Amino acid sequence: MASLQEPWLLENGNLKGSSKEMRHGRTAHNMSSSSLRKKSDLTLVSKVKYGMLRHLLANLQEVILGTKLSVLLPAIPLAIAAQSYGFGRPWIFALSLLGLTPLAERVSFLTEQIAYYTGPTVGGLLNATCGNATELIIAIFALWQHKIEVVKYSLLGSILSNLLLVLGTALFCGGIANLGKEQKYDRRQADVNSLLLLLALLCHMLPLLFRISGASASLAAVPTLQLSRASSIVMLVAYITYIIFQLVTHRQLFESQEDSEEDDDDVISEETPVIGLASGIVWLVGMTAVVALLSEYVVGTIEDASESWGLSVSFISIILLPIVGNAAEHAGAVIFAFKNKLDISLGVALGSATQISLFVVPLCVVVAWILGIKMDLNFNLLETGALAISIITTAFTLQDGTSHYLKGLTLLLCYVVIGACFFVSKTPLNNGNVIDLGVSSEVGVIAA
Repeated sequence: MASLQEPWLLENGNLKGSSKEMRHGRTAHNMSSSSLRKKSDLTLVSKVKYGMLRHLLANLQEVILGTKLSVLLPAIPLAIAAQSYGFGRPWIFALSLLGLTPLAERVSFLTEQIAYYTGPTVGGLLNATCGNATELIIAIFALWQHKIEVVKYSLLGSILSNLLLVLGTALFCGGIANLGKEQKYDRRQADVNSLLLLLALLCHMLPLLFRISGASASLAAVPTLQLSRASSIVMLVAYITYIIFQLVTHRQLFESQEDSEEDDDDVISEETPVIGLASGIVWLVGMTAVVALLSEYVVGTIEDASESWGLSVSFISIILLPIVGNAAEHAGAVIFAFKNKLDISLGVALGSATQISLFVVPLCVVVAWILGIKMDLNFNLLETGALAISIITTAFTLQDGTSHYLKGLTLLLCYVVIGACFFVSKTPLNNGNVIDLGVSSEVGVIAA
């Protein structure tokens, strides 16, 4: 059987590095997503006589059917058909959001497959960069359509959901499932991520405080924008340093996640790639294009869905988008918590929150700067306050290196309260961020 699979497994020659070395390129995000993958049975495919057809069918089976979320893939053509034939825009939004769920997991799978051929360092950099590709693509399309509020809300929601919902659910379920065991994790990784999150919080709070302390909103608009752009550059430098810290200088701090996975029989072994390098790149480009298409649908129909469902855009962007869009990695984090592997669960939640805070958000500010769009880091008082409480609460929760279900329940209850806050908030989309957009008005001056 191995010999029959060899043509597509070794499509681009021999693999580089040992399996242990290649695992260094994996991130907690990849390990979390791998818990939702299923082993493909290539028995029938191997009987196909024609090599190219056999290779194509094997790739289709691995990429399309190699996930437990493949049941959601029909939502993709349904969303495209709904857009093409003019169906209700709320339906387009819902179908596009469902279609993004398996695509996010498949992008993670494909980046990991490519990483096997590029070596551990380049592979780790690729995995870290593409870890939150869905959020980044949605944000870029929202920026392109000048929907700055949607960009801020969606990215804020991703941070809050990772810190409170994902981490809270993981700690709660892990504590309930392991009542007779003491759950421990590597506190050093949590300390590093908490420190970086506090840096990101400072960069978010200063533009808000600067605007509030100013005598006039119109006079403070330009300095606030300049401060935000300078802070974004600082955050990008911090993120690059974090990547070097994680992949080069202090790699040993993050290897415990990988070693803890080795004895897990329920997770599919990824020691050898199942598709070739060229195939992986082609599939990744194709998947990214589909993600971009669905992201455009989501951004274009979010206001119609808000009006139809009676929910504010802030609630949909902060609560619904992150929950549905990142369901794959969220479920994986909870599964590993059930197995008392909190290092991986924490790596998913904290790593993703850190990446969005220090990379995706400042990158959006820089991209908006290039496009001539005035986007700053002032997320308004309510949103920034929720972010601050979430980061500080998470830092206190993880300070002792042990966990129990009460910690997880506390984080979940914090998320419920914040969700209720944005649920009852009915601020119009174009009026809720007057300060953010630097628009001078009497309402903005009074609010400041």
